[in-house]
Amino acid sequence: MGIERLRLFQLVSPALPVGAFSYAEGLEALVQAGRLGDGAAVARWLDAELHRGVLAIEAAWLPVLMEAPPQELRDRDRWLLALREAPELRAQQRQMGGSLLRLLADLGFDMPRLDLAWPAAFALAGRALELPARDVVEAYLYGWVANQLSAAVRLVPLGSTESQRLQLALAPLIAARAEELAAADPRQLWNGGVGAGIAQLRHAELYSRLFRS
Repeated sequence: MGIERLRLFQLVSPALPVGAFSYAEGLEALVQAGRLGDGAAVARWLDAELHRGVLAIEAAWLPVLMEAPPQELRDRDRWLLALREAPELRAQQRQMGGSLLRLLADLGFDMPRLDLAWPAAFALAGRALELPARDVVEAYLYGWVANQLSAAVRLVPLGSTESQRLQLALAPLIAARAEELAAADPRQLWNGGVGAGIAQLRHAELYSRLFRS
């Protein structure tokens, strides 16, 4: 196993101190509404988001962001952030992006003095760690699925073994989507995850909440 692969593992590690564990991205609202009550429903939700959610658009832009000069990086970052309808999601993206950039700077990497959200910060991390663009896209998708399943364990509730079973079952789809999105023209993609946006907006209105989004 090469150093490149080990760096990739570090980027998707649950120990990465960016606060991802505190966010569920609308999953909590869907569970409280009775829309997600078992593993099969969670699997369908994840499948739909991997195919047509904002997540896919963000992932497709990562190879471009990895090569972008500072001004283009900032402009594209703002455009991607605007795709997130809910203020909670935009705050999440900013917080996680800022945490990752500070971590990279503390680890000795030369980071631009830019206020970037999560997708652009993740792209910069991939560039700093000298990772192939396709692997960065795959890691982005994998990390999102893993975090959603972690939230589902606490919310649905979903058993830990069932969560791991779903992660394993979704691996071929994650790999296939990474291959497609890394080669796609991101300007030709569109967001079909309207339900996700509504769920994320409704989360702010919940009476009791475990998660910040």
